[in-house]
Amino acid sequence: MYRLYTLTDSVRVPPDMFSMRREDAVLQILREKYERKMDTELGVILSIQNVRDVAGGYVVPGDAAAYYDATFEALLFYPEVNEVVECEATEVVEFGAFLSIGPMEGLVHLSQVTDDVVRLDRKTGQLVGKHTKRTLKKGDVVKARIITVSLKPTILETKVGLSMRTPGLGKEEWSRKVKGAKGKSTAKGKSKGKSKKGSKSKK
Repeated sequence: MYRLYTLTDSVRVPPDMFSMRREDAVLQILREKYERKMDTELGVILSIQNVRDVAGGYVVPGDAAAYYDATFEALLFYPEVNEVVECEATEVVEFGAFLSIGPMEGLVHLSQVTDDVVRLDRKTGQLVGKHTKRTLKKGDVVKARIITVSLKPTILETKVGLSMRTPGLGKEEWSRKVKGAKGKSTAKGKSKGKSKKGSKSKK
């Protein structure tokens, strides 16, 4: 999910930043260029750090800026199919719920909330299981499995599908209730009738 890459790029430093330390100027420009941007192959670029090996300082005719080749580290977020993530419900709607996954949101459809018939209770603003009575509302923390990923040029356009039907996923209390139910056994006593034989009196 979270990955650290070492990347290189050519950075244009404008004249108004010449008074800054070269590495600081390059870092500022790289952060403005890359952070919170989506790369359809690598994922969401969260932060740029550790700028090193700044070389060059060449100029282009007609341009007062200086150009440098820089090596730096980039922390990225990439949602992977079948990965189990811990997330928070940010919105509950008629067709499911949106869950926060790092810097983006994913959708868990009604059919993937749990192995039950689930509907939206408009009065309470939460999803409710018909038989299990499991509930899901805004702010709940859950575990979900990523089942589909479609990376787009922007974070808002990116689509992530989630599921919580697998045992052990969803809210923590759901698992506790299942374990508790399995641990209970109803003991029924069996009464064994004893036949009493009357003693025969001797005459």
